[in-house]
Amino acid sequence: MTDQQPPSPPPQVEDIFTLDPRHSQTLLALARRSIVQGLETGRPLSVAPEEFDEPLRARRAAFVTLTTWGNLRGCIGHLEAIQPLVRDVADNAFAAAFRDPRFPPLAARELGPLQIEISVLTPATPLRFGSEAELLALIEPGRDGLILEAGAARGTFLPTVWESLPDRRDFLRHLKQKAGLPPDYWSDRLRVSRYRTEAFSEGDEAGESAS
Repeated sequence: MTDQQPPSPPPQVEDIFTLDPRHSQTLLALARRSIVQGLETGRPLSVAPEEFDEPLRARRAAFVTLTTWGNLRGCIGHLEAIQPLVRDVADNAFAAAFRDPRFPPLAARELGPLQIEISVLTPATPLRFGSEAELLALIEPGRDGLILEAGAARGTFLPTVWESLPDRRDFLRHLKQKAGLPPDYWSDRLRVSRYRTEAFSEGDEAGESAS
């Protein structure tokens, strides 16, 4: 009988950098200004990154989620860091308000009840698995954001989606459907990566992070 080696630990997600609460509030104010600018001019706010503190000039990927009276009103973002964080937030806030294909463009009357949440992403880490059971065992509910890809199909769920889909299997099935795949889809071509977020929203007393 040969000795069995313990399984390799799953790849670790890069630690989230923690924004100072004043930086979180700056980003939330910037997102709202960009939406107001969109209502007034039809264009997002133009941002000069050099005018902001270094953590806000760093290249980071972010999503902006909008709600009214507790209902989703738009959610747009990037999965890869392509530009300074302040510019990414301003662009995505505008896009969430006016270019999310699931909703009509935001109207001025909705600005009052509008609530803004920003999620700043870590770089995604690929998961290694040979079956759906292995994949499910790797997923950490409440913490992981997932990117699912199969050929041209692609979809993502932010960690906040765990609030409505707390079961791993349900989470994965709905993510497949979001990517345009059957909920029971399986293939050796299936690729899944995970990331974490630092999330903060208007009304947070200290802009504390949530992963």
